[in-house]
Amino acid sequence: MPSSTYSISELAQEFDLTTRAIRFYEDKGLLAPERSGAGGLQRVYSARDRTRLALTLRAKRLGLSLDEARDILDIYDSPRDTVVQLQKFLDVLGVHRGQLEAQLAELQANLAEVRDQEQQARDTLARAQKPAKPAKARLR
Repeated sequence: MPSSTYSISELAQEFDLTTRAIRFYEDKGLLAPERSGAGGLQRVYSARDRTRLALTLRAKRLGLSLDEARDILDIYDSPRDTVVQLQKFLDVLGVHRGQLEAQLAELQANLAEVRDQEQQARDTLARAQKPAKPAKARLR
């Protein structure tokens, strides 16, 4: 049976992160470990923290900001209705999708321009490399 608590190094190893990255997520309010040991210096992460970390990393892969990820995770932690949670998630994803589609359109336009410039350069090069035709002698 998997452990219900994790050390920072266990999570770092499992998710291939640095402990510094995990502390950063904690500072951003994405994780809230318990403290133990002398002076409460040792972080003890719960199964909830582990799940939140996994979902945070998924949100990052989707291109969401950490603030957006935290907002969505906080909604899931609240006692609100599932409909509200899903609507918020869909709203955030919709905005993000729109941004990605705009970036994609801009990239496609830039790519088309680069292709056009390449073709113009090839055409100019081909003309420059053709040997000049000798002038025909005129008969008088």
